[in-house]
Order: sequence, then C-alpha cells, then structure tokens
Amino acid sequence: MESNPNRARWYLADAAATERVGAMVGRALSGGMVVTLAGDLGTGKTTLVRGLLREKGWTGPVKSPTYTLVEYYPLSSLYLYHFDFYRFADPEEWETAGLAEYFRRDSACIVEWPERVANLLPLPDLSIEIAHAGDGRNLRAASHSAAGERCLDAMNRLALLPAR
Repeated sequence: MESNPNRARWYLADAAATERVGAMVGRALSGGMVVTLAGDLGTGKTTLVRGLLREKGWTGPVKSPTYTLVEYYPLSSLYLYHFDFYRFADPEEWETAGLAEYFRRDSACIVEWPERVANLLPLPDLSIEIAHAGDGRNLRAASHSAAGERCLDAMNRLALLPAR
C-alpha cells in the first residue's frame, strides 16, 4: 500500500477483496457524501458497491444501474443512490435527467463513470479508481473532505497488498 494523508493504492487479488474494500467504505459512509468510482468495464465497480451495501445491511440484489441510470437502496440509516453514467454521451444529459436533486444531506450517492458528466457533479468526498492488473485489480483512492478521509482511514485498516 502506498499512502499519504489523502491518497492510497492497493492491489485487490479477487472479487472478495474488492467487496471487503466496499465494506470498509460502507462503515464510514454517511449522509451527504458523494463517492465516485472510475474504471473500465469489468474492473469491479459494482462489486465494490455490493460490499458497501452488504455492510450497510442490504440483503437484496445489487446490480449495475447502467440502463436505469440510478438504483435506490432504502436503508434505515440513509437514502443511498447508486448511479451509472456509462450510457451518457454528453454531460448535458445530467441536467436534462434531473439527477441533481438526489445529491442531498440525507442521502449518500455512489457514482460510476463520473467522467461522463464532467464537472457537473458535486465534489466527491472520496474518489476511487479501479484498473485491471493481471488477474487482479489496482485500486487508487483519494479523499477530498473530512468525510472522505474517514473512509480512507477505514480502508487503510484492511490488510491488502501494495499496488503493482
């Protein structure tokens, strides 16, 4: 693991390691937070979200919202929205879809493919990038707020391998 006060990198050997990282993010996730997930298709973004949701007590299915744009998970502690902007061809679609209203103090928003909406998203508390690395994945995370720093601290408690 490479780490400084607001950045870290890890190697994730398998889907179980990716879910464990998601669970650690879930432990520190609270209302008003925005977490972005960047990475190519098949890198494990939705797998990470599954781990986060399981940690928060969600027992139902977790699927990528590629075609629906957003999946809502009503948790007892907060409203959680999982976005996927892969299908957006133009950042302007963000505005016409009316999605800004989901980003509130009583909700947590997890966003896949944030680059597709350019700078229209609120500044994330935590940004995560996942990349293929042989049979596993390299994960890079950066915090951009005190809430994001709490997530990064939780992630740092995992016994993961250094990034390759």
